[in-house]
Amino acid sequence: PAALCALGALLGLGCGCFGYRCFKTVMFLSGLLFGSAVIFLLCYQQRVLESALSLEASAGIALGIGLLCGLLTVLLRSVGLFTTGLLLGLVVATAVLATVSPAQPPASPWVAAGVALGLALLCALAALRWPRALTVLGTGVVGAAAVVVCADYLAEGPALVGFVVARLRRAPGAMCWPGWALLGAWPALSALAVVVQWKVTA
Repeated sequence: PAALCALGALLGLGCGCFGYRCFKTVMFLSGLLFGSAVIFLLCYQQRVLESALSLEASAGIALGIGLLCGLLTVLLRSVGLFTTGLLLGLVVATAVLATVSPAQPPASPWVAAGVALGLALLCALAALRWPRALTVLGTGVVGAAAVVVCADYLAEGPALVGFVVARLRRAPGAMCWPGWALLGAWPALSALAVVVQWKVTA
């Protein structure tokens, strides 16, 4: 896991600093990540032929379909832009909901899901309208989020992810000061990545 986290942090750094320059690579990674995550969650929760799929089988199916989604996003530019905007919206919506949910928990989980889906679709459609700006913004924010999550995993295990999931489930969650420091560094890293791309690499 530590090697995978280091690789994820390097990919996040590359995505954040060279996202628009390496457009096709970022599109492939966006499709791979999005497709694999969605299919893994669906496969791992579902029962097939009266038995639950194992973790390895779910991961294999998710990786195969994720590769197909990655190829689709590379070959069709509009699908790649839509996926990048969708990821940006989901990351921002998750951060907003995790911040707001303890203070004002939504009456229903469908409200949170609707907010996340609405913001994700708004960002996806905006990426189709303004491709350069939203690609730079999306890759900067998602790349910085990947760096923060991987750094948190290397520092104290998956504490930050567990904290965000607990907040989204409206359960009490606690986090140590390194997690708070990394969480506070995420907007600064996002802004730095966007500025680097806009001024230097894009």
